[in-house]
Amino acid sequence: MAASLGRLLHSSGNLLRNGARLKCQPLHTAARALCSNTSGGLTTIRPKDEVMKNQLTVFGEYVAECLPKYVQTVQVTAQNELEVLIAPEGVVPVLSFLKDHHNAQFGSLADIACVDIPTKPYRFELVYILMSLTYNSRIRVRTYTDEITPVESCYSVFKAADWYEREAWDMYGVYFSNHPDLRRILTDYGFEGHPFRKDFPLSGYVEIRYDNELKRIVQEPVELAQEFRKFDISSTWETFPAHRQGSKPLMDTQGRGHEAPPEETPAEEKK
Repeated sequence: MAASLGRLLHSSGNLLRNGARLKCQPLHTAARALCSNTSGGLTTIRPKDEVMKNQLTVFGEYVAECLPKYVQTVQVTAQNELEVLIAPEGVVPVLSFLKDHHNAQFGSLADIACVDIPTKPYRFELVYILMSLTYNSRIRVRTYTDEITPVESCYSVFKAADWYEREAWDMYGVYFSNHPDLRRILTDYGFEGHPFRKDFPLSGYVEIRYDNELKRIVQEPVELAQEFRKFDISSTWETFPAHRQGSKPLMDTQGRGHEAPPEETPAEEKK
């Protein structure tokens, strides 16, 4: 016990001394020293791993062979992450396969992201990000839909999908069928529209204010009317025409004055 305590105190003392030494160094120098002590080198991005890429490619082909009805495309990104593009009706079968299959075990739903691309026939792209703690791997399952086509909820597969799908419904208007409690989660009650859509105006459709007479909060349509403005203000060049024409100065560089130009007599006096 005493020997173990001594080793613990010795390692703690080395850690404190290293931290004090790094504290006096610049930030990039300290970071370089920490990286060299921990990982043996500087690594800022994930290095290319051909072995992992080949394994992901083989696994993606295996998933496509097992679920040919739903899987449409399989690809491996530059960061060695597998992407599986599926049909909208295959969300629950594909996610169930990736979660329960022994060679997959993607038991954690990290996030459900949504992308709005109005130029596409199916403007919304749903991305299910899954993680496998057993194999230390990540996979993205992508599908597509539009404003009126519902997507089946994966709440029966991942309980964490509850709030993720509510957020996608609130921000984008993607409807999930068979969801136990599909309602807004971030915006106010009675909010009109979906803020993350590309066609949603920055000012929104209604504005909220407190009415002192009614003693409550009221909602009113947003009015973007602007008063008519006629920009007929003269610029500097029109205000000072003499400056624009380059008139002769009244004083020269030596401080001597110039004679004023003779006044032109009216035409009636000349006659």
